[in-house]
Amino acid sequence: MIGQHGLGENVLNEIDIALDAHELIKVKIAAERDERARLAAEICDQTTATLIHSIGQMVVLFRRNTKNPR
Repeated sequence: MIGQHGLGENVLNEIDIALDAHELIKVKIAAERDERARLAAEICDQTTATLIHSIGQMVVLFRRNTKNPR
């Protein structure tokens, strides 16, 4: 969940770890619509993930794990 403290380096690291482990994750972004879109795009840029779906405050991200695909 990304809350009032925004998207920090620690949050990006945790998202990166979760993508390696699960390939498909949901992230809740507690912000206004424009800010959510900006944060989702920034997450995708920083983690090389693909935005699969966005509804409300939830975004679904996917990144293939090349070392251990599921």
